[in-house]
Amino acid sequence: MLDHLGVQAKDVDAAAAFYVRVFAPIGMREARRFPAGGGSVVALAAGNSPPRFWLSPALREETRELHVAFVAPSRESVDAVHEAAVAAGAEVLHAPREWPEYHPGYYAVFLRDPDGHNVEAVCHVPPA
Repeated sequence: MLDHLGVQAKDVDAAAAFYVRVFAPIGMREARRFPAGGGSVVALAAGNSPPRFWLSPALREETRELHVAFVAPSRESVDAVHEAAVAAGAEVLHAPREWPEYHPGYYAVFLRDPDGHNVEAVCHVPPA
């Protein structure tokens, strides 16, 4: 059901170094890094798996916003999640689109849940 987990860190570089070092025995490695929000976003993976744990800069002092991504079986289902969110009056952070900075074919919608968390529906299947 879950695709990946994103956590905000006060110091992304220090957090990434900790996870890579401490969890090296299970194959944790830095898979991707790109600039964002005055710092970096770091994606961690284990072994040959795609990135499943993402670290990003905290948006505000002492704020730790949770990000949870749920697997969607198709792009149509991502669009359906978007439509349902709009119908329910949810805040849409990013309408459905491809996110090539993550990887080719990454298609997702990002929403704000009632507690202020960033939740996502994502499909990794490229378009037909």
